[in-house]
Amino acid sequence: MAIVERKTKVIEGLRPDTIPWRELIAAAEPVVLKGLAGSWELVQAGRRSASEAIAYLKSFYNGRTVGAYLGSPEIGGRYFYKDDLSGLNFRCERLPLDQVLDDIARHLDNTSPPSIYVGSTTLDACLPGLRARNDLSFDSEMFAGSRPLTSIWIGNPSIASAHYDAPNNLACCAVGRRRFTLFPPEQIANLYPGPLDLTPGGQAVSMVDFANPDFEKFPRFRDALAAAQVAELEPGDAVFYPSLWWHQVEALSPFNVLINYWWSDAPGYMGTPMNALYHALLSLRDRPEQEKQAWRHIFDYYIFGTSDLPREHLPEKACGVLGPVDEDRARQLRAMLLHKMNR
Repeated sequence: MAIVERKTKVIEGLRPDTIPWRELIAAAEPVVLKGLAGSWELVQAGRRSASEAIAYLKSFYNGRTVGAYLGSPEIGGRYFYKDDLSGLNFRCERLPLDQVLDDIARHLDNTSPPSIYVGSTTLDACLPGLRARNDLSFDSEMFAGSRPLTSIWIGNPSIASAHYDAPNNLACCAVGRRRFTLFPPEQIANLYPGPLDLTPGGQAVSMVDFANPDFEKFPRFRDALAAAQVAELEPGDAVFYPSLWWHQVEALSPFNVLINYWWSDAPGYMGTPMNALYHALLSLRDRPEQEKQAWRHIFDYYIFGTSDLPREHLPEKACGVLGPVDEDRARQLRAMLLHKMNR
């Protein structure tokens, strides 16, 4: 593992009903919430044994299939690309969850097991009732009366290469140990992202092997390490990190379970910024450099600067799409975009 000197800030003594959401989000920094989920039944079962945790999960299983990532022992749990980037080094299958759990259980004592991983599965879809005994409290005012999306991640030792997600994330280590290596969004160029259209899990991942970084091929990775933080989680610990922070996640035990909560601070009717990036690749990136720089000023004015500036000199009735985005204006903008894209 590449050396990361800075440890993520740790807060101890919080109860699940006393999470300071506003303070966490306003700080815009990762933080470990020590023991936050320590009272969960799943955590307690996992502390006794992996087999007991597996049996506990099975007691809630409703028979649905889940997406499973399966790899040979040779990948060492690193779900990544083939050496020539012609594809991925693992396969995906839809399998019954109890079958996946049984496969993991058979290899608990194996020092080089086949890689088995169930990622980002909506918790209530396959394990209804589990959340009633293993959950956190959420400020209804903070989340506009709706709960964050709750997902479960299950597997044996694994490495999810550094990537970013659009939502904020609170990740609870329920069974096993995990290590998060975290980077602020501005480190993107120093992490050498891979392809956008072929990815191990939906987002571009760093091409650097953190366990054995090639500094000749990826020299800027030294600068990324200087900005990195590491969060070491024991069962019952949680880590919060804001939207768009890069994170590599290592599951370190023979059996590992993580439950996470995703949410966005933006209203649901707003568009997805990733779609804007794809559109920019189509329409902006390969234009002449002088033209691109001119467009940079236009985007700074309309998008990245204060939203009041482009309309402060206009009568309200003349603002049109420059006005604040609400549900009606979102529909108007989508209709306008669809019309222009289909011309």
